[in-house]
Amino acid sequence: MTSLAEEPPARDLAAEVARRRTFAIISHPDAGKTTLTEKLLLYAGAVDLAGTVRARKHQRRATSDWMALEQERGISITTTALQFEYAGHVLNLLDTPGHQDFSEDTYRTLVAVDSAIMVLDSAKGIEPRTLRLFEVCRGRGLPILTFVNKLDHPGREPLALLDEIEQVLGVGAVPMNWPIGQGPTFHGVYDLRRGEVLRFERTERNQRRAPVTRLALDDPSLDSELGPDAARQLREETALLAGAGARFDRDGFVAGKVTPVWFGSALNSFGVEPFLASLLEMAPPPGPRSSDVGPVEPAGERFSGFVFKIQANMDPQHRDRMAFLRVCSGRFRRDMVVHHPRLDRKVRMTRPHRLFARERETVEEAFPGDVVGVVNPGLFVIGDTVCEGPAVRFEGMPRFEPERFGLIRHARTDRYKQFHRGLQQLEEEGAIQVLVSADGARRDLVLAAVGELQFDVVRARLADEYGTETTLERLPHVAARWLVGDPAALAAMRWPWSGAMRLRDRDGRLVALFHSLRDVEFCAEKNPDVELRRLAYAARARGAPLGRPAPSAHAP
Repeated sequence: MTSLAEEPPARDLAAEVARRRTFAIISHPDAGKTTLTEKLLLYAGAVDLAGTVRARKHQRRATSDWMALEQERGISITTTALQFEYAGHVLNLLDTPGHQDFSEDTYRTLVAVDSAIMVLDSAKGIEPRTLRLFEVCRGRGLPILTFVNKLDHPGREPLALLDEIEQVLGVGAVPMNWPIGQGPTFHGVYDLRRGEVLRFERTERNQRRAPVTRLALDDPSLDSELGPDAARQLREETALLAGAGARFDRDGFVAGKVTPVWFGSALNSFGVEPFLASLLEMAPPPGPRSSDVGPVEPAGERFSGFVFKIQANMDPQHRDRMAFLRVCSGRFRRDMVVHHPRLDRKVRMTRPHRLFARERETVEEAFPGDVVGVVNPGLFVIGDTVCEGPAVRFEGMPRFEPERFGLIRHARTDRYKQFHRGLQQLEEEGAIQVLVSADGARRDLVLAAVGELQFDVVRARLADEYGTETTLERLPHVAARWLVGDPAALAAMRWPWSGAMRLRDRDGRLVALFHSLRDVEFCAEKNPDVELRRLAYAARARGAPLGRPAPSAHAP
């Protein structure tokens, strides 16, 4: 695991904020997000060899994909926090899930970062999930750096890709470098800002840094290095770009109106190192965070932070739950006592960890922008704030409407406790919701999820981490609505059709499942005194054990 260099205890807070970069990497599945993550770690010296999702059994796996199912399927399933140091900066990289089903974890992660890297496949351009994630970033005002990947494969013309970014996303696209060739003729990139040709060489299995030769555009040896045709084409294209006069606007970038664009190949490491250097230069350091008491400045003396993720069983030796805490202001110190506004109590922050995928080390101090792992004995849920001094609450975590439902049952009665404990802890992570019969007559548990793959993950993790085999019966329902209204109106609700299910969530709130959106509309028409909401309508309090809904001030 990479650790930060030891420094004197009294560090300047403003200087520590200025040298931090906290960012996420987003993309459509298979655009190369995990490979780029691995190569950034390689060039920063955080790993010695880069593994890729294409790794054979005898090769290394990707550092960020630590979960067994991730390694089996070659996809990112859960957000991973990776902290490392490079060129005097501290980078907090949040590698987000790469599968389309895991939108909730991805979207919550985007609340915790200060910028994002958008990875595009040069052959496919803007894909559906890319567009959806971009809109989330736009809504949060996040600056976006774009890396057009897979130039080592045949793809679309660079100018066409820039035009698509502008037309589809509605932002200015300013190239920072320009590819030299494409597919098998891809030699490297031309750095437009520095006027440098960077010619790269491939390495064995693409696991090491790619050797680079630096040349000026007018260097006489350029023709022999690239070949006369490639050299001539490069000079013509760069002259065209210079005439177009596209200039990078820093203010527009920070405001999310302009995205700087780099071309390269993460797999071959072509263009990764200059992109990393530009990331340090362009990505903004931590800034003020919105809260219920106004903007919270990162260099303020009082500590504050919020929990954006819960992950159980990252370390199989400990089998604990880890709360991912984004530091927003002040200094985080080991064993400090902080205020927990939701519980209205003091909490001692014992055993904090610096995270590097599933690896961890004890951290004595952390600063705004850092992500700290705190062992969670049931005190924290997603969205919780902790702070020094008066209570402060940061903006809420996004929640999303479940669209997939299934009855889950444990196959062995002797693993009953493990089954229920596992479901409770997995629900705390926010990828699924567990619903129970509204009247308590049946003990069936219904899983509600945004995407189908989450069911596979739950069953796999229950087996691997809790030793309990399960069966899952898919339900035909397509929509869930939380029911809000006067108790008398809820008790008198009309259900003039078959198939609707009345359930409760872990906080005791009534939920109805419907076979179709038309049934939802029909229910609303027949019950005008009851509001049907798409999402849970209150911040979760501490949940009761599954099957025994807790009374709630918000529950009917």
